[in-house]
Amino acid sequence: MSAPTTAPAERDLIGQSVLTPISWRTPIIMAALAVLALFGFALFTPAHLQSQIELTGGGADWQLPDLVISSRGSALALVLVAFALAGLSFWTTQNRRRSVAIPVVFGACLVLAFLIWAVAGNASGLPLPFLLSTAMTAALPLIFGAFAGLLCERSGVINIAIEGQLLAGAFLTAVLATVAGNPYIGLIAAPIGGALVGLLLAVFAIKYRVDQIIVGVVVNVLVLGLTSYLFSTVLSDNPLRLNSPPQLSSLRIPLLADIPVIGQALFNQNIIVYVMYVAVVLLHIGLFRSRWGLRVRAVGEHPKAADTVGIDVNRTRYRNVVFGSAVAGFGGASMVAAGLAFTKEVTEGRGYIALAAMILGRWSPTGALAAALLFGFADSLNRVLNNIGSPVPYEILAMLPYLATIFAVAGLVGRVRPPAGAGKAYPS
Repeated sequence: MSAPTTAPAERDLIGQSVLTPISWRTPIIMAALAVLALFGFALFTPAHLQSQIELTGGGADWQLPDLVISSRGSALALVLVAFALAGLSFWTTQNRRRSVAIPVVFGACLVLAFLIWAVAGNASGLPLPFLLSTAMTAALPLIFGAFAGLLCERSGVINIAIEGQLLAGAFLTAVLATVAGNPYIGLIAAPIGGALVGLLLAVFAIKYRVDQIIVGVVVNVLVLGLTSYLFSTVLSDNPLRLNSPPQLSSLRIPLLADIPVIGQALFNQNIIVYVMYVAVVLLHIGLFRSRWGLRVRAVGEHPKAADTVGIDVNRTRYRNVVFGSAVAGFGGASMVAAGLAFTKEVTEGRGYIALAAMILGRWSPTGALAAALLFGFADSLNRVLNNIGSPVPYEILAMLPYLATIFAVAGLVGRVRPPAGAGKAYPS
């Protein structure tokens, strides 16, 4: 666990150091969740029940035996660790220190306690490698959508239209991959669809200075209506010829795919996952270690200062919005990459969850990646637990991704500051 860091002090108008006010929101929420977990997952679990967890997937060359543990004892131990972490969070808050690791480990303890409780006494057990693998797949549109959001907001444009960009990418991928009979043709078409939606957003938000929030919502409604109309009138009449995309094959990396628990999830995936690995590295280096990234961040933080030193503010914003939208469109391809047909509202609000992941990740590529994986895990958990017969009602499981979004943004983000120029039009 990383050592807590002292929170920086703010300065007043004459430059003197002023201590930032203490916010007890995070430790209070952690303590409340620990109490709920104590009564929900530990104390009322029958002592005789056991939980079975599968550690290696069926595709691995060698297998580990399943882990069989006491349901009540294991859940209680994890909840006690969560209480200790909540207490540590109170101490760090009192001493004006920050630690990202504390809420992350706390959340992991509660998730594990919930999983142990959910499969208590279940004969099939929990297929952990399959759960993580499907979580990676579910997180892909969120990851690329979050990358699109931070590329736009880092340059000063709020991209509410991620939902429409994902939808356009998924639509073009399904149609062109079906017509060409090649899934990789669909991958080429996906960013084009996202970029066209982004260009529409950029024209109204940058050239005509329409409120960026409003135009983003309007673009989402426009793309949703257009794709729904084409689905009903064109795709539904010729599903085999226009809406039956071939499946992207998995590319298995020898040895690495045999790593217990995580091997199948990380190294036995389709090409979109491997592109994501490269994208997060290039995006982080590009934003924080290159001249291009310095210019983009300057435009997003202080557009007037950037203009003074010769940077074309609006041209930079145009480029970033179109490029970021293309990234979101590519993420939309992941929703039909498994050979799934395009359907109305296939995105199911993932564009807005991607925005939450970007905020939770504090406008950082690595932070957005971690947050999107969290929400993807919640989405995958809904499907896996429903398949193995969880005691949790299906309706509650279906709410998990959205509940995770609300709790994460409301309780774990703390004080965040978006780019100062985000949402503010700049004169041509």
